[in-house]
Amino acid sequence: MDSMVGVVATGIYIPEERMTGEEIANKSQLPVDVVTEKMGIKEKPIPGLEDHTAAMGIEAARQAFNKCDVEPAEIDLIIYIGEEHKEYPLWTAGIKMQEALGCHRAWAFDVALRCGTTIMALKVAKALMTTDSNIKTVLLAGGYRNGDFIDYENPRSRFMYNLSAGGGALILREGYDRNQLLETSIVTDGSFSEDVVVVGGGTKLPMSKEVLESNKYQLDVLDPDGMKRRLEEKSMKNFLSVIREALSDSGFTEEDIDYLAILHMKRSAHQYILDELGLHEDQTIYLDHYGHIGQIDQILSLQLAQEQNKLNEGDVVVLVSAGIGYAWGASVIRWG
Repeated sequence: MDSMVGVVATGIYIPEERMTGEEIANKSQLPVDVVTEKMGIKEKPIPGLEDHTAAMGIEAARQAFNKCDVEPAEIDLIIYIGEEHKEYPLWTAGIKMQEALGCHRAWAFDVALRCGTTIMALKVAKALMTTDSNIKTVLLAGGYRNGDFIDYENPRSRFMYNLSAGGGALILREGYDRNQLLETSIVTDGSFSEDVVVVGGGTKLPMSKEVLESNKYQLDVLDPDGMKRRLEEKSMKNFLSVIREALSDSGFTEEDIDYLAILHMKRSAHQYILDELGLHEDQTIYLDHYGHIGQIDQILSLQLAQEQNKLNEGDVVVLVSAGIGYAWGASVIRWG
């Protein structure tokens, strides 16, 4: 039987600056009610001058340490779960975190699965902790500001207008008998792998003056009609599939869900997931004042649920994500 791995603490950092739904509507020439109601963006945090990607993850980690009795020197491993768009290219942010936080016993690495990174990292962390006796306490932390890549005048990227900014952290410990991390299910589908890309700045089209002037350094959708059709066939099905598989592997069914920590998405899709799982609105939190902070959404939702007293002893909590590429993932936590 696997060793018990528990969530000791969460940490969240949210920048002070905000972009409102009205501002997004003005930039995109969309009706305000389409942005605020249909897309579900009342407002979203955007980075200030010092809100760099890894830096936001470091601040979130400090918040997590402040909430528990784990000391930075007790961390055995740091997994950076933030975005690759960070302070410097070709840079291992986890090692910077190790130094900045004083986790001198730890070693560190970065992982990436776009907005599915936190779910994937939970699976990786638990696997390492249950197979390596030297890894008992793990920090997952990172930041996100992919809103930097959004051109609000490009209607092809409309579904990404909610991209915002922030940092998140989780501290995990082997043998911790509370907030037990159970099973994780992940599905990836390579047929979407080149649907959403930043065309310029890679090896195919290196950064240049022409790339900058033509906005090819921003996120774009290369086959919007084809992607929409394929997502309609697969996305909601895969959302529900990973949730149900993670629950089944953990010994539960969807009827056992007490709280769903779900990423921000348009309001109709959010409601569809709740309806399919038989959940009420008070069993989740709709992040319409935060937008989509990528892979940080699940940590944010979990922390907000704690602050709003939505979690009780023994509750079955499901964290669920989706990321361009495309990836869908869910993890189950037995709370308390």
